[in-house]
Amino acid sequence: MPEVNVKFMKKELDLKKLELSALLEVTQAINGNLTDQALYKIYHFTLLAQLQISRLGLFVLEDNWECKVNFGTNHNFLDTASLPPAITCLTEISYITDLNLDAHWGEFETVVPILQNRKILAFVLIGNSQAYYSTLGALSFVQTLSNIILVAMQNRRMARLRLAEEAIRNEIKIAREVQTMLFPKSLPNDDAVAIHASYLPHSSIGGDYYDYVPIDEDQFLFCIADVSGKGVPASLLMSNFQAGLRTILRQTPNLLTVVTELNHLIYCNAIAEKFVTAFFGIYNRRTNVLSYVNAGHNSPVLLHENSTVQLLTEGCTMLGIFESLPFISVTEVPIPNKSLIMCYTDGLTEVFNTDEDEYGLDNTIKFLQNYRYLPLPKLHEELLEEIKNHNQGSTNFHDDITLLSCRFK
Repeated sequence: MPEVNVKFMKKELDLKKLELSALLEVTQAINGNLTDQALYKIYHFTLLAQLQISRLGLFVLEDNWECKVNFGTNHNFLDTASLPPAITCLTEISYITDLNLDAHWGEFETVVPILQNRKILAFVLIGNSQAYYSTLGALSFVQTLSNIILVAMQNRRMARLRLAEEAIRNEIKIAREVQTMLFPKSLPNDDAVAIHASYLPHSSIGGDYYDYVPIDEDQFLFCIADVSGKGVPASLLMSNFQAGLRTILRQTPNLLTVVTELNHLIYCNAIAEKFVTAFFGIYNRRTNVLSYVNAGHNSPVLLHENSTVQLLTEGCTMLGIFESLPFISVTEVPIPNKSLIMCYTDGLTEVFNTDEDEYGLDNTIKFLQNYRYLPLPKLHEELLEEIKNHNQGSTNFHDDITLLSCRFK
């Protein structure tokens, strides 16, 4: 066998040994569940020590192009925030001299694109390699090795993202279950009064809340509230609100004290820019008198039998804004038989059509005057259908919608 063929075969064998060793080292590193930074370091030393590549830049596409590995160059490519279009358009191994680039890119000789499913993941720029490592076959191995480690890192990031998303879904599920537990299990419908509620959260966790709490044989409290914001933080604040309300009510039914203490609780426990609007009403079955405080909430509508309307507006500011409420009043209103009170959150009135016309309070009042004698569940159903039609038939509302109605018989 000619001596030149023996030398070539020996060189090829040595190359395959180096490639196999490099592949083994990188695979072990991937299986070792190391950090991305540690994997980049192993990639660096594998190419440098095992494959004898002494000048390299690895540019990875994440949100932007970023140089993750750079060694052997005078220019610091780690500070390079982009790649020239002449490089980013490549899909095959190419030579730098063919690309007409700025001088500092001349430290490299070859560009090796790294693809997965025909999508560019990265570019490896190589310079000053061993002569036999400039062959197309050897560069293809660099391409394969880089692809293995980058795809593995990408898969691990996706797995971490899936785990994080699953954790968020579990948190949301728990928060939704907690929020559901906050609502009363049943509402009264007896000879004196009927109460019904409807709740349509805008997202899986809303910031609206309603409650009914018996106080004694004659009195009960009903309330509706809206926490600023949405999601888990709003749900947690609402849980705090509900627990505080029921705890304070066990101590005293005095609305002035109840609202003052709730304001202090929310002010101390809510994070910045979180507040609560609420309406509290205590009805006395014996005297037929409603005592109420409106804490910056949408004014409930009191509809009398003759279709005249009274808005329940008096009270105080939103809860949680001030350490001490700047003003507060408890108002008493006689409730004649056959009256109706509709409480609601702003998701009801702030529904807009394509002409930016708001459904508004006036339309709500007109609807109640026209349909006041419907059973309360049907009344809610028809009202929600009405705002759906106002929203061009869509139930994709921009906010939570909560209705709480009381019919006094």
